[in-house]
Amino acid sequence: MTESTDKRDYRDTVFLPKTDFPMKAGLPQKEPGILQRWQDEKLYEKLRAARKGRETFILHDGPPYANGDMHIGHALNHILKDMVCRTQSLAGKDAPYVPGWDCHGLPIEWKVEEQYRKKKLNKDEVPAKEFRAECRAYAQHWVDTQSSQLQRLGVNGDWDHPYLTMQFESEAAIVAELLKFAESGQLYRGAKPVMWSPVEKTALAEAEVEYEDIVSTQIDVAFEITESPIEELVGAYAVIWTTTPWTIPVNQALAYGPEVNYAAIRAVDGKIFLIAGELANAFFGRTGIETTAIENGYGWDMVWSGKGSDLAGTVARHPMHHLGGFFAEPRPFLPGDFVTTDSGTGLVHMAPDHGEDDFELCKEHGISPKFVVDAGGVYRDDWLWLGGDDERRRAVINPNFNAPDGPICEDLKEAGALLSASADYQHSYPHSWRSKKKVIFRCTPQWFVPMDKPIAPFDYPVAVPDAIGGALAITTDAKQTATLRETAMKAISETRFVPEKGRNRIGSMVEGRPDWVLSRQRAWGVPITLFVHRETGEYLVDKAVNDRIIAAVRAEGVDAWSDESAQALLGNDYNLDDYERITDILDVWFDSGSTHAFVLESDVWPELSSPADLYLEGSDQHRGWFQSSLLESCATRGRAPYKAVLTHGFTMAADGKKMSKSIGNTVDPLKVMEEYGADIIRLWALSVDFTEDHRIGPEILKGVADQYRKLRNTFRYLLGALSDYDPAEAVEVKDMPELERYMLALLVDLDTKMKRSVEDFDFNAYTRALVDFCNEDLSAFFFDIRKDRLYCDHPEGLERRAYRTVLDTMFQALIRYAAPVLVFTAEEVWRTRYPDGESVHLLEWPEVPHSTTDHHRWRALRELRESVTEAIEPLRREKTIRSGLEAEVVVPASAVPAGFSDADLAELFITGAVTRGDADGVSVTKSSDAKCGRCWRLLPEVSEDGDLCDRCEDVVGKMDAGA
Repeated sequence: MTESTDKRDYRDTVFLPKTDFPMKAGLPQKEPGILQRWQDEKLYEKLRAARKGRETFILHDGPPYANGDMHIGHALNHILKDMVCRTQSLAGKDAPYVPGWDCHGLPIEWKVEEQYRKKKLNKDEVPAKEFRAECRAYAQHWVDTQSSQLQRLGVNGDWDHPYLTMQFESEAAIVAELLKFAESGQLYRGAKPVMWSPVEKTALAEAEVEYEDIVSTQIDVAFEITESPIEELVGAYAVIWTTTPWTIPVNQALAYGPEVNYAAIRAVDGKIFLIAGELANAFFGRTGIETTAIENGYGWDMVWSGKGSDLAGTVARHPMHHLGGFFAEPRPFLPGDFVTTDSGTGLVHMAPDHGEDDFELCKEHGISPKFVVDAGGVYRDDWLWLGGDDERRRAVINPNFNAPDGPICEDLKEAGALLSASADYQHSYPHSWRSKKKVIFRCTPQWFVPMDKPIAPFDYPVAVPDAIGGALAITTDAKQTATLRETAMKAISETRFVPEKGRNRIGSMVEGRPDWVLSRQRAWGVPITLFVHRETGEYLVDKAVNDRIIAAVRAEGVDAWSDESAQALLGNDYNLDDYERITDILDVWFDSGSTHAFVLESDVWPELSSPADLYLEGSDQHRGWFQSSLLESCATRGRAPYKAVLTHGFTMAADGKKMSKSIGNTVDPLKVMEEYGADIIRLWALSVDFTEDHRIGPEILKGVADQYRKLRNTFRYLLGALSDYDPAEAVEVKDMPELERYMLALLVDLDTKMKRSVEDFDFNAYTRALVDFCNEDLSAFFFDIRKDRLYCDHPEGLERRAYRTVLDTMFQALIRYAAPVLVFTAEEVWRTRYPDGESVHLLEWPEVPHSTTDHHRWRALRELRESVTEAIEPLRREKTIRSGLEAEVVVPASAVPAGFSDADLAELFITGAVTRGDADGVSVTKSSDAKCGRCWRLLPEVSEDGDLCDRCEDVVGKMDAGA
C-alpha cells in the first residue's frame, strides 16, 4: 500500500452518526408539550377516523371513583388499559377508549359531611337537593383533576366526552335498568341481616368491606333448660360461647348440630352443663369450673350423653328472664347444620337480627327479628335490657361495652349466667373500607335481587342451561327457568379470563353469594324509584309511570325523585295517598354494573358496542364491578357484558409490604412524573408481572430509568445511523451478508412474540422482549459489530447499504413496537426523523421482511463470541491491550460453526485476528500489526501506525476524487 511521511487526520472521512436527538431525555419538561400537540392536533379523533370501518376491539373502562388524586394503582390500571387499546389499534383494529367515573355513593357523601362537620353544620338540616348539589360539585372537581392527571400519563382517549354515573342521561339509564328488574319481578323487599356500618348508617355490600385482625371479648353464657324430652337435662345449663356479647340481648333460640355428640356433665357444686363432648376439656379449662373425675371411661361425671338430634323439643330460658316480656319467652333448641365443634361449646345462641344463619334458621321455625338496634348501633329506647340509658345502650361496636367489665358481662354475671369472659380472642372481622370502623350484621328492611328465582325471558334468543352444568338450549320461551345464579355461572364458563384463575375466583363468589342487596340509606345516589302500595306492600309496575320517571330523571337528574313530583309521576290513575315513595338509593355497584347499558349501548358513543371485548380491573373487582356488571347484564340480557376479563394484582412497596400513608411507603405517580417523566412509570407498569402483586420503590424506579436510557440510546443510534438514509440505497434480503439476514430472522421471531403477547395481553413479555432485543441483539451485538462498516465503508458499498437497509427495517418495526409503551419518547423519536409527518400513534403493525436462519448455528457462534470477550477482558484490565482490535485470538476449531472464515470471526468478534487451534479454551495475545489511521483496525497490510488499510485507502481515494 502507499506510504506517506505526513500523517493525515482522517476524522473528517469517517461517516459518524448524526442526529439532534439528545441522549438526555428531559421527559418531565418535554412530555407536556408533546401532550399539548396531541390535543391541538386532535390525535384521538384522527385515530378514530383512520380506523373507521375496521374490525373493532372494545375495552370498557371500569369507572374509578371520583375522590382524590390519582394514585399508583390508578396509574397502573390506566396504563394497562391504554396499552390494550394502543396495541389493538397498532394491529389495525378500531379500538376506541371512552373513560368514565363513578360519582355517587358514600365516600363522596362522607367527604362532604366532613366539610359540614368542620363548619359545625348538620347535614340533616340542609335541604337534600342542596346537599346533593355539593356532592355533585365535589365529584366533578375530582373528575376534572383525575382526567388531567391520567392524560398526563399519556392515556389516549375521548377525554372531551367521558361518561359519568352522575350525568342526567346516565342516572336515567340506571333508573331504567332498575325498572327492568321491577317489571320482570326480580325485586323484592325483605328483612334480612346485612352488613351494616353504624358509623355511616347504611347497609354495605361485600365489596365495600375489608377484613382486619382484631381482639374481641369471648364469653361463655349459661341458659337454664326448663323443658326437655330428656328428663336429666331439666334444670341443667346449656352453654353457648360467643365473641359478640352485644347480641345476647336479642337472643331468641339455641342451635345444636344434629350429628354432634353432646354430654351433660356435673360440676363439683352440683350444676350440670350441656356442651359438645369433644369441647369439654377446653370449656372447663377456660371457665375454671371444677369437676369430679370418676372411673366411668369418660373421666367426667356424665349425667347424659347423646346425639344433637336427641335435643329436639328442649327449651331453655334467657339469662335475663327476670326482666319479663321478651326475655321471659322460651328459647327453643333448633337443629342447625352450620353448628360445628371447631371452637366454643357446640351450642350456638341465635339472634336473627344479627346473623345470616340465625335469621334463616329462626325463620324456618316462625321466629322473627325484633329490630332493636338502630342505624347508629344503639338499642331502642323501649328495650327492656340496655334500652333507654345512653351510657349502657350505646355500645354495639364499642369495645368498652363488650368488655369483661362492660354492662353486658356485668349484668350476666349478676344473673349468675356468665361462666367466663376474657378479652383475648384474636380473629378477622369485617370493617367498612371507608370509615375503617367495624360493621355489624343488622336486620333491616332492604331491597333485594333474588339469585335463585327464575328470571324472565328476554326479547332476543339467549343461551340458558337446561340445568346447572347441563346442555345449552337457545330459547325465547316464556317457560324459561334459569335463575340469575345459573345464568351468571353459565356466562362465567363462556368468558375468557386472564389469568385463568380469575374464573374460579368469581365463580366461587357467584356460586355462594346471597341475594343482592340493592338499597342504601343515604342521600347521594340514584334513587330506588318505586312506589309501594301501603296496604298490599306490592310495588307498582306500570310502564306509563316508569316512562315518566325515566323522562323526569333524564331532564332533572336524581332530584326529580321527590315528594313534590311524586303525584305527577304517578299520573291521574293513582293516588299518592295510597303509595309509599321509596327514599332509599341504589347500591353504587348497581350504578357501575349498569355502565354497559348506558355507555356501550348508547348513541352518544356509536363507536362502542356490547358486549365489550374486554373488562380490565384489579383482582378485587371479582367481587365488585366484574360481578355487579355480570349480574345486572345476566338479569336483563341473559349474558355477560364482556367476552374477556383481565385482572391485575396490587402494587406493593419495594419490600413487599402493603402501601400505607401512615407508614410512609407510598409512591406518588405525580411526583414520579415530576422527577422521571410519565414514560418511566409506563415502562415500569408494563415490565412487571402485573397479573400478580408487584412492587415499586425508588431503587426499582432507578433500574427502570436505566432500562429506559438503553432504549433511548438504541433509537438515538438508529436516528444517527439513518440520518441521510435514502430508500433508493436499499438492498434486497437475498443479496445481504449473512449477519444482516440473521438479524432480520431475529426480527421475524420478535415480531411473532410481540403479536402473541398482544393476543395474550402479556405486556410483561411484550416489553421485556422489546428491551432484550434492543439491548442484547442490537446494541451489544449487531450495532457493535457493524459500526465499523457504518463508519468506514464507502456509502455505495453493498455491506454498508445492507446494514442501513436492516437498520431502517429495524427502526420502522421497533418504533411501532415501542409506541404503546413509551408513548412520548416514540413520538419524539418519530418526529425527529419525520418532522413533517403524522403522529407515530397513527401507524399500524410493521411489515417485517421474511428471512430465515439456522438459529442453532448462530447461537453457537454467539456463545463462542462471549468466550472470546471474557478471555480478552483480563488483558484490557491489565492495560496490555486497549481494545479487542489489538487482540490476536486462537479459538478451539471444534467450537466454530461451519461456514465462518477466520476473517468472518475477526469481524464478528471485533478482534485483530482469529485463528483456530486444537486447545479447548480461548487464548489471547497482543497483535504486532500496525493500526490503520482511519478505522483503527490492526492488519498485516498496514505498514506502520497511521497508514491506511486497503479498504480505507480505497474509500478515501474515492472521496478525494469526489466519487
